[in-house]
Amino acid sequence: MGSASRRAAARPAVLAAVATLVLGLCVGWAWPSAATPAETMTGNATHFDALGAPYGGCGLPQAVLDSPDFVALNVYNTPGDYSFYPRPLPPSQAGKIGLWDNGRNCGRFVRVTIGDYCTGTNDGAPGQPFCRNGSWVADGYDGAELTMVVADSCGDANAWCRDDPGHLDLATDSLNRFVKNGVPVGDMNPAHWNNRRISWSFVAAPAYTGDLKFGFLQGAQRYWTAIAVSHLPNGVHGVEYLDASGTWQQAQPNSDMGQSFLIGPTTTAGTSYAVRVRDAADTLVNNGRVYRFSLPDQCLSGCAAAYTPVTYTTDGGTATTTPPATTTTSAPPAGASCAATTAVTGSWNGGHQLDVTVRNTGSVPLTGWATSFSFAGSQRVSSSWNAVVTQSGQQVRAANQSYNGTLAPGATTTWGAVVTGDAQPLTGLTCTT
Repeated sequence: MGSASRRAAARPAVLAAVATLVLGLCVGWAWPSAATPAETMTGNATHFDALGAPYGGCGLPQAVLDSPDFVALNVYNTPGDYSFYPRPLPPSQAGKIGLWDNGRNCGRFVRVTIGDYCTGTNDGAPGQPFCRNGSWVADGYDGAELTMVVADSCGDANAWCRDDPGHLDLATDSLNRFVKNGVPVGDMNPAHWNNRRISWSFVAAPAYTGDLKFGFLQGAQRYWTAIAVSHLPNGVHGVEYLDASGTWQQAQPNSDMGQSFLIGPTTTAGTSYAVRVRDAADTLVNNGRVYRFSLPDQCLSGCAAAYTPVTYTTDGGTATTTPPATTTTSAPPAGASCAATTAVTGSWNGGHQLDVTVRNTGSVPLTGWATSFSFAGSQRVSSSWNAVVTQSGQQVRAANQSYNGTLAPGATTTWGAVVTGDAQPLTGLTCTT
């Protein structure tokens, strides 16, 4: 069966009008938020070929995405109701908000796991059951995984986008890149697809390095300054800008394009800007780092390009380009060091639980730590706690969360993970500050 056919692309010609409406309505994030699941979601998966022109629903061109593997989330949660509603959904219709969450889940990553195949009809017809006149069966593709970025939205009047809260629309080119036992599946689509069941959950940005990226959107100019924020460690739930009075103001969302915001200048009618960003946990990114940039000359009468990247500086004075040319890290203070030990605290057929203890072995307090190691085989981290965990092949890196990065000399903290695959000795275990 085919894909969900829908386009959520922004139309720049109407963006200024939308912005005027937004600015006239409220201060702060204009739209109510749906509950974001902490647990694993399940649902049907469909696929689509590409983001719209010039943007996907999050406000970024496809070429600017952090990953070639991307997904769309449902705009609405309206089982049996296939009517169209305004976007973003206003407070009076908060109960209809899907996991798109009025754009607030844009830029986050999801880990998607392939489930059973449908032997019947799974076409998303309104008012019809999924996989009718057939059944769900397991096959050799079950368990294949891929990490993907949220870049678009699904709001069509079909059963997938309306009746199935856990539905994902996946990039078509990604389907055969799903990995099982360390190897891409290669041939799941089209012969073995039929809009399978999937399970998925939000995860940290994989192997994150560098810093944020900023760009001006098409039509942006001195009096309508629309920016997009990308290369996010944990999504974006807000942008704040420094106004002419030196006061931090909440930037208005640009419709429900969740990575795009409308900012103001640091001087009256000026073209220089200072912003800071909040992530999906509403925590200031990089401890409140301030990013300063200016409207490029080619945008003074309106940016012609869909996306115009900018070079910025931070209040620390470090020049950064978009994308970052290098990753700069500060040296740890003298006397800072840490060590890590691991233990398997439970095991079962096909999996085990791994606990890692981090100890400050230095003479000064730590303000952050990271552990790394390699699995011996095809083991994978399926869930974790007390650390931000990323995996690339056999390599695993786990960095502290905001609440357990500070350790006094001699103090310890632990993080843990559920791992698929048999427990085998780890190699290359290190702890760095």
